[in-house]
Amino acid sequence: MHSISWEPKREFYHFSFIHSKGKILTLAMQNVSALTDFILLGLSADAQIQMVLFVLFLVIFLLTLTGNFMMLSVIMADAHLHSPMYFFLGHLSFLDLWYSSVSVPKMLENLMSKTKTISVEGCLAQAFFVFANGATEACLLAVMAYDRYAAICHPLLYGQIMSKQLCEGLAWGSWSLAFLNALINILIAVNLDFCEYRTIHHYMCELPILFHLSCSNVQTNIIVMLCSSLIIAFVTFLLILSSYGYIVSTILSISSTTGRSKAFSTCSSHLTVVLLYFGSACLRYAIPVSGSPLESIFSLQYSIITPMLNPLIYSLKNKEVKTAIRRLFGKYCQHCKVVGHRHG
Repeated sequence: MHSISWEPKREFYHFSFIHSKGKILTLAMQNVSALTDFILLGLSADAQIQMVLFVLFLVIFLLTLTGNFMMLSVIMADAHLHSPMYFFLGHLSFLDLWYSSVSVPKMLENLMSKTKTISVEGCLAQAFFVFANGATEACLLAVMAYDRYAAICHPLLYGQIMSKQLCEGLAWGSWSLAFLNALINILIAVNLDFCEYRTIHHYMCELPILFHLSCSNVQTNIIVMLCSSLIIAFVTFLLILSSYGYIVSTILSISSTTGRSKAFSTCSSHLTVVLLYFGSACLRYAIPVSGSPLESIFSLQYSIITPMLNPLIYSLKNKEVKTAIRRLFGKYCQHCKVVGHRHG
């Protein structure tokens, strides 16, 4: 544990009346200091392990940025990928870029720092974006499941069902709903008082942890967070489950083995991402806030590992994406040759 100097910036005074035999015997004034920052302990206190973790997560962060930026570039540059499926995948790649950038840079900073502090305002901001990005990913995955349902179950009407207007509405609706949900939760959390204990046994700030550290009455905050989170989780998971129920039923009705294999391959990547994300997120929030290492492990899975794996899953399992990447690199190499001949 590192020693960190800290001076209280303001004071709150709590007056308590002590009664005995119906009379007020004394008026006690308790000085309670308000925190201005927290300590993010991270994943380990060992200096050597911290160095290893710094290198590991720096590599993961760079892979996440490279993979998702490449996916975005390929989708925008290749006309063959200008379809609803890849429109939503582009939104998912942009979200993963942002999701990883919310937590990893601060983690890397704390791994190399002795103080490991984050301001209360910075912690609330990080909790807001973690909460918003997590909900947005759940909504986008549900929308992508509906897109696969329309493509497999109604192939002849796919173009009419998944119109440009509907796709844009579903995508921006996912972002808006998730960020509005996070805004409501964070607005009722900004007035919380954080007193005395300020150590967070985690590598990032999340709302359940902040509620656990607060000395205010957080009953309303917990109820609002649980209700809003359960509604989004239930609706998105129900949409995914029902979409795949119809998809499986349609695939099984296809007589051709080749046809069944082709139909399943169009949604296998998405199904893999859904299982990774919802599985780790559910396990994370099923664990009470107690400083358990499992909290950090499951949080790492859905907030850092999954954003890195998403572009790999979609590129390795998708022939259209692999073909588009080869075309893009082919055009780039051809352009380089032309430029080289001109300067030669």
